Amino acid sequence: MWSACLLFFQSVLLAGYIYAHWLRWSWAHVVLLAGSFAFLLIAPAKLHSAGAAGDPSLRILLLLAATVGPPYFLLSSTAPLVQRWFTLREPVAGRPGESPWRLYALSNFGSFLALLSYPFAVEPYIRLATQTQIWTWLYGAFVGVCAWTALTARSAAPPVEADDAHDRPSALRILFWLALAASGSTILLATTNEISQEIAVNPFLWVAPLSLYLLTFVLTFESDRWYKPGLYAGLAGLFTAIACAVSSAANAIPVLPQLGVYLAALFFACMLCQGELVRSRPSPRYLTQFYLTVAAGGALGGVFVALVAPRVFTEFSEYPIGLGAACLLGLASWVHREGRKAWSNFDTRIPVTALALGVLTAGSDVAISGGQGSVVSHRNFYGILRVTEQADLNGPKRKLTHGRVDHGFQYQQAPRRDWPTSYFGPHSGAAMALDKLPPGPRRIAVVGLGTGTLAAWGRPGDTVRFYEINPDVVGIANTWFSFLKDSQAQIEVVPGDARIQLANELDRGEPGNFDALILDAFSSDSIPMHLLTAECADVYRRHLKPGGILLLHITNRTLDLEPVARGIAEHLGWQAAQLISQSHPETGEYASRWVLISANPSAFPAGGGWTPLARPPLVWTDDFASLWHVLKL
Repeated sequence: MWSACLLFFQSVLLAGYIYAHWLRWSWAHVVLLAGSFAFLLIAPAKLHSAGAAGDPSLRILLLLAATVGPPYFLLSSTAPLVQRWFTLREPVAGRPGESPWRLYALSNFGSFLALLSYPFAVEPYIRLATQTQIWTWLYGAFVGVCAWTALTARSAAPPVEADDAHDRPSALRILFWLALAASGSTILLATTNEISQEIAVNPFLWVAPLSLYLLTFVLTFESDRWYKPGLYAGLAGLFTAIACAVSSAANAIPVLPQLGVYLAALFFACMLCQGELVRSRPSPRYLTQFYLTVAAGGALGGVFVALVAPRVFTEFSEYPIGLGAACLLGLASWVHREGRKAWSNFDTRIPVTALALGVLTAGSDVAISGGQGSVVSHRNFYGILRVTEQADLNGPKRKLTHGRVDHGFQYQQAPRRDWPTSYFGPHSGAAMALDKLPPGPRRIAVVGLGTGTLAAWGRPGDTVRFYEINPDVVGIANTWFSFLKDSQAQIEVVPGDARIQLANELDRGEPGNFDALILDAFSSDSIPMHLLTAECADVYRRHLKPGGILLLHITNRTLDLEPVARGIAEHLGWQAAQLISQSHPETGEYASRWVLISANPSAFPAGGGWTPLARPPLVWTDDFASLWHVLKL
């Protein structure tokens, strides 16, 4: 989702820079700014499509285009336009101490501050509707200031023609800018994938790569004093080699060192890309052409990572490709500037050698990348799923993982093959709650399929319906695991987003009439927050029988979802209790945390470790939800 959104903003940024490059009439910009207010009234929820399973990239791009597209298009054109107007009012030739390029650094610094402040200072305290109102007023102020600037720029004298006609960028130079920008964008998105899906699927970590990426623009465009070519070339080449080695052995390396290497490699490689962009930039006369090329490169990198790579690669091969491309371009730049001295001069030999090492390491990593010991791996919009074969004291087993997130395993030898394992063993809250249901045929709904382990608890006459958004998970569960086909219950699998599909069933007059509704979608750190809001809880209530139970699996490494679970219980007016079970290697069970919510007091198992929820309730809604309040600090 994050990559698709970044692709959208990079693409619209390109459109805005094209507009800025060709704009010759300031009034046209003022008129378009005023007209963009009409698009601020479109609510995304009203346009959201009840799409089925599969790749939602196109729907995401269309939704963004219909809502924030026009305002962002005009915002994106502001930086190059203001810099052009700056050259009109204060020709650089007349005031050499003031450069329009610093305005680009200032623009990116504003983005940097907004990005860092939003998840900590805005989202946790202000509802979406209020945020929208505040942003609309600020956008109105921006329109007014921009209109005044455009009109005053139009009344200024024409720019003084400097003696720089010979500086017209050549086609090769433009291609160099394009390649540098594409490499930086690829590194940004690929590092985000590597971190968020191979280390921790935590939205707070999405901010780190983009923040560092923006910071490299701030440092390089603000002043020449920040970019030291020899230093950053050497560090980029060295950390490219280290990052590729770490990526190949990701599961054997602790999280924090791995995260540090990835972020350092991104920073140094992007400093190299942005620094070489600045060193090769044209005179301000060709400013908009330069920015247009940079934006085009950014969009190309976004298309490559968000759309092409998931369909071409089975691993995150775009990561070493992006790093290797940056090193190769940096190496080409050094050789072009220094010629033979690049190899003979000691001062240049070290950075050039480091860049060559980075190119060779990245190329080797792409050529030999496997599946980190997996039997099979599948990649799509949702990331990479790997099936691996291991063994423990109970014998050989087959496991499904998404990065470091475990989605269940199955023993391969009878009778253990039929054991419910991982988070769903006999000591888990799920097993105890299901066992407490009244006798007779049961209807059970499960949000999140995984390996299909919960199907092992099905009895003859039961119906177990799984809702799964990732089509590759469905294929893997049916092909590489046998929980679904070996279950004694009737198994149904509904593809697509669970909330949308459950709401559609209610709209068709087809409530599930479930005895139990189990939410098993929160074990990773990037939880589907829309499944835990008060509005979604009302959907669950309408699908449950009177006295039915709602079970939440809230085992999580970095988030404590107990307050949210209690908030759902209080919103529904039901009782709630939790069970924290320990690992049991003899039965193949992990430690787990389950919350049982029901209006029926007899649904709660007596004893067995069930305890009331103690933390204060936190009610999430579609208008307000924040992970900051539930982060384990």
